[in-house]
Amino acid sequence: MRRLVSAALALFGAFLSPALAQQPPQRSECLAMANAMPRAMPAAFRQAAGSAEVQITYAGHSTYFIDTPGGLRIATDYSGAYQVGRLPDVVTMNRAHSTHYSLFPDKRIPHVLHGWGEDGKPAVVSERIGDTFIRNVTTDIRRYFGDDSGTDMIRDGNSIFIFEVAGLCIGHLGHLHHKLDETHFAQIGRLDIVMVPIDGTYTMSLDGVSEITKRLRASVVLPMHRFATPLDEFMHLIGRQFEIDRRSERSFRMSRDALPTTPTVIILDGV
Repeated sequence: MRRLVSAALALFGAFLSPALAQQPPQRSECLAMANAMPRAMPAAFRQAAGSAEVQITYAGHSTYFIDTPGGLRIATDYSGAYQVGRLPDVVTMNRAHSTHYSLFPDKRIPHVLHGWGEDGKPAVVSERIGDTFIRNVTTDIRRYFGDDSGTDMIRDGNSIFIFEVAGLCIGHLGHLHHKLDETHFAQIGRLDIVMVPIDGTYTMSLDGVSEITKRLRASVVLPMHRFATPLDEFMHLIGRQFEIDRRSERSFRMSRDALPTTPTVIILDGV
């Protein structure tokens, strides 16, 4: 009987698509690392980590381009207004203003990920695209322009997107409008690189976003929404525990091995 069962399982396995059989598990290694003992790292992440580099380019406002070792191009808070180089393969969006999303993105972009859900339900993003695992953590967002619903906030209207690639955990806080609680931090897990809005008005107060930045303690902090706030004010609030690295280029490359030992704010050229 056992031989028959074994033979049946082997036959079933032979009919599985090779791509399906080799599909990576749909799980967050960044969360696994955050919940593990210090210095512990899952085997799969150890293999991916090392000298493999991502390239990050500041396009403008809150749009960063992430180019992965596998050739995937990702754009954050994509509206189409800020374009550097070729079209992205993946775009993430938030709906606070038209500068953070497009309802009519270029049809050649194969993966369009909304940070908001439909019918009052939160967006749920948890998928592997190419060499990158992408997930989201939802937050609430303020209502605008004559909304008469009687509430100030739209529940789960914004998403913090997290991109896990080449052993790096890269987070984009989106159009964040309120402080994060312990549940949010637990869902975010470990971040090595974080993109932070520092306008102090359209998103949230500088004091609030500075506290979040210090709590996340990512190795690299990338400011966005830079149009309204002197960078020196932001640096003063996050404290001396962060170094500052001003660059004349709008792109840089980073690997897990090259992460700075002291948390560093990298200010790229751009608007």
